[in-house]
Amino acid sequence: MITLTDKGAEKVREFLSAQHAVAETAALRVGVRGGGCSGFQYALAFDEQRENDVVFEDKGIRLLVDQPSLPYVRGSVIDFVEGLQGAGFKVDNPNVIAACGCGSSFRVAEEEEVSAV
Repeated sequence: MITLTDKGAEKVREFLSAQHAVAETAALRVGVRGGGCSGFQYALAFDEQRENDVVFEDKGIRLLVDQPSLPYVRGSVIDFVEGLQGAGFKVDNPNVIAACGCGSSFRVAEEEEVSAV
C-alpha cells in the first residue's frame, strides 16, 4: 500500500483542481525508473489508469502504480515539503537502503542482493 500525508494529499488536490479537464479521471502515478547515481529515481506524474496498474486510494486520492515499480515503492508515504532548496513531493520509502546526497535517486535491498551474486 502507498499512502499520502495530509499535506501531500492537499497538494495533489490543488494540482488536480488546477487541471479541470482531467481532474475527474486523473490520479497520481507513483513509479520508478532507472537512473541517478544510486540506481533508481522516482517518477511522479498525474496520469490516467492503465490496464495493469495497481490502484490504491488514500485520503480520497487515487494512486496508480505499474506492476514493475510496485516492489520498489510498496509501503511508501508521499509528502509535500517546502524548504530552502524549493518545494516538492518527497517519498519516504521503507525499501531504500541507500540514497544519493541530493536525494533524487536511491537503491533498494533487492538490488544489493542481485549485485552480490
